[in-house]
Amino acid sequence: MLEVEVKYRADLSAVRHRLASLGFSLLSLEEEVDIYFQHPCRDFSATDEALRVRISKGGVAVTYKGPRMGVGAKTRLEVSAEASGGVVEILERLGFARVAAIRKRREYYRGGGFLVSLDAVEGLGEFVEIEKVVEDASQVAAAVEEIKRLASALGLVEEVKETYLELFLNTFKSRG
Repeated sequence: MLEVEVKYRADLSAVRHRLASLGFSLLSLEEEVDIYFQHPCRDFSATDEALRVRISKGGVAVTYKGPRMGVGAKTRLEVSAEASGGVVEILERLGFARVAAIRKRREYYRGGGFLVSLDAVEGLGEFVEIEKVVEDASQVAAAVEEIKRLASALGLVEEVKETYLELFLNTFKSRG
């Protein structure tokens, strides 16, 4: 399975109202902390990979994100597994270094085969992520077009190509 995702800067209150009018349902409201790690022997920024531990009230999950595939959206292989709170310590003891911790308030909505996340990201602003999961690479282009049609219906125009980690690191570098 491949995750096809496009991110936009947005005014969340306006998008929230449009989602409701389009029949999307609120699934959950979460406070999430995403801790990103650097491999001790491989530079994830060079290979365009990521290793993330997400901590929320729903639990802890470890996710490997493969390199982006392009095609007009952030498309990549993602493999996730549930974990316990001790996973952060395990990774650190194995030589993985913390790169960043990104905190966000996230609202998850579902409708029309899409997962839409309204994100208030600490230090970065407000964003909307529209995601569609496809079975293989042959379906990616069609999924991107569907996402862009939904984005237009939601009034989203300012697409953001960077991941939250990239935005965070670029913001941190520019400050000092």
